[in-house]
Amino acid sequence: MEHTLAAMPTERRPGCPFDPPKELVEARAQSPISRFTFPDGHQGWVVTGYDLVRSVLADPRFSSRKELMKHHPLVDFGDIEVPPAPPGEFLLMDDPQHARYRKPLVGRFTVRRMRLLTERVEQVTAEHLDAMEQAGPTADLVTAFAKPIPAVMICELLGVPYEDRDRFQENVDKFMNGETGEEELIAAYTAVQQYLAELVAAKRAHPTDDVLSELTDSDLTDEELRGMALILLAAGLDTTTNMLALGTFALLQNPDQLAALRAEPERAVEELLRYLSVAKTFQRTALEDVELGGHTIKAGTAVVLSYHTANRDPDRFTNPHALDLGRQEGGHLAFGHGIHQCLGQQLARVEMRVAFTALFERFPTLRLAVPAEEVGLRPETADIHGVKSLPVTWLD
Repeated sequence: MEHTLAAMPTERRPGCPFDPPKELVEARAQSPISRFTFPDGHQGWVVTGYDLVRSVLADPRFSSRKELMKHHPLVDFGDIEVPPAPPGEFLLMDDPQHARYRKPLVGRFTVRRMRLLTERVEQVTAEHLDAMEQAGPTADLVTAFAKPIPAVMICELLGVPYEDRDRFQENVDKFMNGETGEEELIAAYTAVQQYLAELVAAKRAHPTDDVLSELTDSDLTDEELRGMALILLAAGLDTTTNMLALGTFALLQNPDQLAALRAEPERAVEELLRYLSVAKTFQRTALEDVELGGHTIKAGTAVVLSYHTANRDPDRFTNPHALDLGRQEGGHLAFGHGIHQCLGQQLARVEMRVAFTALFERFPTLRLAVPAEEVGLRPETADIHGVKSLPVTWLD
């Protein structure tokens, strides 16, 4: 029997900031794929089941190209012409264009190279925990801990000079937080683009020990390098920031899991990634008629992929709505799958493993400084789920 979603659910149940919207969970229980009418009237689909989401991500008949993303699941933008992705912004491209930009980066984000950064991540984490402790005994964990650690690491990887980082991070936050007004958002985005253009030029003139400098020794143009830097920035900052903040919130709400975090931090990080799925949804467009889950997806049809329900699919994970840091089942889709699987996933894993472990070792009495219901969530219009701030204390 065909299932239909009348609108894209976004509201999370009060007191359950970690769970997907209940309507999406109920839709997955009815069928792993549902018909969906986009706000502009387009007749598309929402895929909520693990196997089907994974299948679409691995299928080249479903496109990531920006110019095909004409329909938004939450907003009616009218009959606008969507341009192709700018040079270098490979997340919104298909092969072979996508591969041209991704291939030079793959060797720079291997498991081995990212693990070599562990000592630096430990140092950065310790510095911010020192500052947090000295300023305490209360703190906003987002600004004191979750945001600066991945920000320092991605800035160092890109070679952003230390003196530019605060201004750079401020502008990045404005165009990624889901709350900035249109005029201010455009200004912040423009400022970041201008800064990255200047940074690429500086790396060409005076290369330093960073990824961007290494890429200047290639046939990539300045415009392409700027686009690639923007993608690395977007993928390496906001996602990990919100995993650290929301993950800490989840751990504080499940203190019985802290022993498992200490015992097997790598396994614990994988479970937090599955449980939280901060990158909630992605979108694809069918390039031709495709049979999927017993339905024909017509060419040109938009398909929304629900990562957070796929990672809570009971057909794939036992007791999926429970946070179990000792869980043996792997294979979550928090980093995606297929050719677009997150390039920076190994760096994110190192950052989370180091940061979560160090945080609870330094502050064993850490707890929320406000009732859980008062923790402000990011708006659901933000691409990445998380919290605006997380007030904590470690007073006995």
